[in-house]
Amino acid sequence: MIAVTENRAIFEDIGVISPQVKASKHVEVLTDIYREDTNIAVWQRDITTELTLAVDEFLHTNQTKTTTFMATPENTYDLLCEKFGDSTAVKTLSKDVAVLVDMFCCLFELKEAGLRLTILEHAMCPRFHFDRIPCRLITTYRGVGTQWLPHDVVDRSKLGAGNQGKSDEESGLFNNLDDIKQLSQGDVALLKGEGWNEHEGAGLVHRSPAIAAGERRLIVTLDFVGD
Repeated sequence: MIAVTENRAIFEDIGVISPQVKASKHVEVLTDIYREDTNIAVWQRDITTELTLAVDEFLHTNQTKTTTFMATPENTYDLLCEKFGDSTAVKTLSKDVAVLVDMFCCLFELKEAGLRLTILEHAMCPRFHFDRIPCRLITTYRGVGTQWLPHDVVDRSKLGAGNQGKSDEESGLFNNLDDIKQLSQGDVALLKGEGWNEHEGAGLVHRSPAIAAGERRLIVTLDFVGD
């Protein structure tokens, strides 16, 4: 977590205000995750036709549900090709994932990150929750994107056991369905967790979306590893 505390000095002290989203078509928006007023930063990128076709072929030819490994900017491409083969589709997808690993490690001054590539046919974490980690990168290559709630609309006492067995929609966790925000396919998002320095009580509340019958969702996440 050294990078999280040291790099924060990049920004001026802006005081304590309600964390919010920073979103842009420009990749530089991801650096806004260091701002105290931000708990989600979203690069709203457009996936190229080449990558879209590669993802379609990858999903058509692979059944492996989850692949995890310690990823570095140097080993990601080779490890993914070793796991899934050297087809043009695999190479195209692996190259893109390797770029994200490089960005994530550079942004947080990490030597490696915990990579998880997952094919989903149902919601992995269907209830709203927060993560006790510093920060997570998530992108959906195919399918519906992650859902999240703005910090100022969440009644955090309704999370976990506080929902008293009621659904997220019925528990009082948020006011109405319009409060639910959703990432788009292709978005690259950084989700600040409770483990971020001095961020307890403000980790982004999010959940996996429901997946329609017969649909498959391909996501990649990157996490901090170790201390």
